[in-house]
Amino acid sequence: MRARSGRTTAPVGGGPVRAAAAPLTLSRSEARRIWLHAQRLDTLAPFGSGPGAVSEAVDHLGYVQIDTINVIERCHHHILWTRIPAYRRAHLHQAQTVDKTVFEYWTHALSYVPAKDLRFFLPAMQRHRDSPNSWFRSVQPADLQRVMRLIRTDGALSIRDIDDAVLVEKEHAWASRKPSKRALQLAFYTGALTVSTRAGMVKTYELMDRHFGWDKRPKPASDRQVLDYLLDRALRSQGVVSLDSICHLDAPRKAAIRQVIEARVRRKALVPVALEDAGRLEHWARPEVRDTTPAPAEDLVHLLSPFDPLIIQRRRLQLFFDYGHRFEAYVPKEKRLLGYFALPVLVGDEIVAAIDLKADRAHQKLLVQQWTWVGRGSARAHKVRIEAALHRFATFQFERPDD
Repeated sequence: MRARSGRTTAPVGGGPVRAAAAPLTLSRSEARRIWLHAQRLDTLAPFGSGPGAVSEAVDHLGYVQIDTINVIERCHHHILWTRIPAYRRAHLHQAQTVDKTVFEYWTHALSYVPAKDLRFFLPAMQRHRDSPNSWFRSVQPADLQRVMRLIRTDGALSIRDIDDAVLVEKEHAWASRKPSKRALQLAFYTGALTVSTRAGMVKTYELMDRHFGWDKRPKPASDRQVLDYLLDRALRSQGVVSLDSICHLDAPRKAAIRQVIEARVRRKALVPVALEDAGRLEHWARPEVRDTTPAPAEDLVHLLSPFDPLIIQRRRLQLFFDYGHRFEAYVPKEKRLLGYFALPVLVGDEIVAAIDLKADRAHQKLLVQQWTWVGRGSARAHKVRIEAALHRFATFQFERPDD
């Protein structure tokens, strides 16, 4: 693909961008390596070990998604273990509850995010206060006042610590019969409360100001500062970005993000990228991105969570890796191709297999439900190394809390 100068056509989010220079031309192989390096999946232990490694990993990635599915270890622990081989669950507890370097809030999903970035989330909390979404319209002011009063006087509480005199019928499978639960959630999204600790999926809520020990809350970021933050977060963790990748599940923000990109292109802080087979989908990167990306270690094997930042954006994954992952936990069994909870297997810079795993906790065994080779994956080239990775993953699954 030859580099071209001039105008590049914008499919979404606004008009064309006037490029300051010829686009940087990247093959898909080069783009993969840049993304893997940005995700820190090209070296064995990029963040070191111990509780500090958790904070560094969350800081670099920008977020680590939380999810309830526990057919194997839950995704937030899995994502961290992938990049921190010596990771222990207690390290995340230390970061969240003791050191308070990470906190929980919504990105494209509920996630751990760096506490130092909290001011970029304060505007979203204000929006929830000003205009709660439909999920919270059933919250009664008396229920909200009650849970706030309990926590203010008795200290941090979980929903298990609160008895509701009157229970309600569930409106949704994920709802609760306790009105207090939705009141706690509303207080969380508005920033009155934060999750001070969690045990599994049971969250303990504390007054946000008291949890962080603030005399005065941080100043909320301006709209422009939030846009710069989102762009910088994507550049750091993705290397090569598009409007889709920056604004994952946040399409209304694309037009504003485009304006920030245009300004940086004019200053030559960003360059357009002509990415192999991307068609009309525009990408950008920092000018030096290719020069600062090492080749990945070819013998590295990663069993990736379907919620891993490398996997969660399916169209981007397909473009960069020529692999279309299917998340089939909610697909009828007879229609599944890869299995209930298949994990993409990354070897070097290629996804070579998808393995559906299940933890047999009673017998402390990791069961391989289905093994599917994909792309150029083959038993002869990769099977022994993948089996070694499965053994390491099984050890992580069943380690004792004090290990």
